[in-house]
Amino acid sequence: MRRSTAIIGLVQCFVLAFLSATAGQQPIRDHDVTPDDYFTIAPITSCAASPDGRYIAYTEMRWEPPAEKRNTDLWVVETGTKAVRRLTFDRAGDLSPKWTPDSGYIYFTSNRKRAGEEDPPYDGKKQVWRISPQGGEPMAVTRVKDGVGQFDLSNDGLTLYYTKSEEEVEDEWKDLRKEYKDLEYGHGVTKFSQVWKLDLVSWRAEKLVDEKRVIRAFAVSPDHRRMAMITTPDETLLSKEGWSRVDVYDPTTKQVKPVTAKGWRKDHPSPYGWVDNVSWSDDSEALAFTVSFDGYPTRIYVAEWSGDDVSLSELERPPIVSVRGGSARWRGGSRDLCFSGEERARVRVYSIPNVRGGKHDKAESLTPGDVVATSFSFPRSGDPLAVIMSTVEHPRDIFLVSNSGDYQRLTKANPQVDTWKLPQISIVKWKGANGDPVEGILELPPDYEPGKLLPLVVEIHGGPTSSTRYAMRLWIYGRTLMAARGFALLSPNYRGSTGYGDKFMTDLIGRENDIEVEDILKGVDAMVERGIADPDRLAVMGWSNGGFLTNCLITKTDRFKAASSGAGVLDMVIQWGTEDTPGHVVNYMQGLPWSDPDSYREGSPIFNLDKVKTPTLIHVGENDERVPAANSRALYRALRHYLKVPVELVVYPGEGHGLTKYKHRKAKMEWDLAWFDRHLGIETQPEEEEPATH
Repeated sequence: MRRSTAIIGLVQCFVLAFLSATAGQQPIRDHDVTPDDYFTIAPITSCAASPDGRYIAYTEMRWEPPAEKRNTDLWVVETGTKAVRRLTFDRAGDLSPKWTPDSGYIYFTSNRKRAGEEDPPYDGKKQVWRISPQGGEPMAVTRVKDGVGQFDLSNDGLTLYYTKSEEEVEDEWKDLRKEYKDLEYGHGVTKFSQVWKLDLVSWRAEKLVDEKRVIRAFAVSPDHRRMAMITTPDETLLSKEGWSRVDVYDPTTKQVKPVTAKGWRKDHPSPYGWVDNVSWSDDSEALAFTVSFDGYPTRIYVAEWSGDDVSLSELERPPIVSVRGGSARWRGGSRDLCFSGEERARVRVYSIPNVRGGKHDKAESLTPGDVVATSFSFPRSGDPLAVIMSTVEHPRDIFLVSNSGDYQRLTKANPQVDTWKLPQISIVKWKGANGDPVEGILELPPDYEPGKLLPLVVEIHGGPTSSTRYAMRLWIYGRTLMAARGFALLSPNYRGSTGYGDKFMTDLIGRENDIEVEDILKGVDAMVERGIADPDRLAVMGWSNGGFLTNCLITKTDRFKAASSGAGVLDMVIQWGTEDTPGHVVNYMQGLPWSDPDSYREGSPIFNLDKVKTPTLIHVGENDERVPAANSRALYRALRHYLKVPVELVVYPGEGHGLTKYKHRKAKMEWDLAWFDRHLGIETQPEEEEPATH
């Protein structure tokens, strides 16, 4: 079927589903999910409640052909009437909505481009724009050459703060670097950040901060007396691991002082943690931020001021709950610090009440039940809470949550899902390595009847400091799609996953390619023993750390009849030497390659490739900096040329660690389905061919 015809058909299905839902009829679930359905999903990615609580602004991503990449646009929903309005339609990324204090305008960033334009704001560089919640043409607020970075709006709405970058060459080879500036250098050329403020009355701009540091995020206190910044010495992600810090600028003295002084990391489990977003309390006397790690729990810190004195304290986290880095923010009009936290495949919004002097009351959940709440926002009053939430029945939508925990759904961004035959989703448990309890998400075909043996695909999440969540999700790595194809899909939350307590997470340190592999294999055993999985038709797939574990598993056993390895590590030494976040490898290997070479060898599946018998499909982005393509190419070479194992290598041109283009995501799904169909013996009916046109 030609793509244009397919898209028209999908749009028609979308419209019919919407009309049925709005007419008050209960949609009939009669639609079999296909790869094309993935491209109809519009994920809601962020939300911002207006100060008066009347509106929720949110960003939504959509595939809009003929464009190959998804577009992000700004939407708004009125909380009283549930009326939804799309505000922006440009082929640009409209992000980071912030409200003016009177709820009259929404400020946001966008990289708008008009043909033939070489000057801002329509030259494709990121600028700050504003728009009314009633709609209309957005107005460019900044027109900065080469664009802006982050921005913040003053509490009175009269001043806009933004960052911009200036490239500098500062070392003994300065002259050579400038003469041959088109070459790539390992260091010595850095785009340092500056903070500027724009008076929105006089429209005059003034430079405030130029400290020869890179600013990753910043926030201005409500009383305008301080500006908190997360800074690093250069632009690399490597420098963010262990070298990021919190600085505070005082506009009165024009001085910048670090809040996180030297030595504050001495009690951290690893020196390679990175500081996430900063948030000011309404009284401007408390600053919250998180520090995240690969392999270790995220920590929450609060800096509190008493006059010119500042104290820094770590807050106690709820048991079992894993804090999502960068999610901490204060509830309006209070000293209650809220954050997103994972607990046993659910994601909820939690509150740590009454944070003062480093002490606080017991944390509590604000979003009860089996929900996955990925983002949240409060109006000025602090009530009600606005969340982006998904469940096993629908993808992300905007909900209001009252103080009593009652939910009110405001949007239905994907009404077409109401007609889909959804998988039977459940949480399954088994005993993993050492007899410890392990959980996972099991998806079965919509029409599955107990007792029927199914081919099983084991889908392994990345991270590994992450998890698979208990919610409906159709995406390119297997969920929903495999069950629709007739497979059972098991997504194990293996050792090292978030949401199961600190020990469960840190048990993986020094044990990669070992304890988590046993967790996964015992999960497969459990599905076989329970009469769900056909032991002769097993497959495994994953991306990133899931790709690494796929590589590990096929060296441990030949029970898998097919594998799909996406962007997976093969050799820990090469991975440490080439990835953009090497602290990941150092943490799990517990040292550098020359200090503990045995750990690197034991963690690397490359040394056991001679045991591989599983037909393996390999995916990787050509320009992947997180798990460089050398890993995938080496796996292909070994299997194809030396071991004679059935293998295919698919390299996606121009792509990084994630696939961003329509045709590449479609290819990923189609290749996986064809590969598993072939090697697991699934019989599929060919699609009806479209009549030829002349």
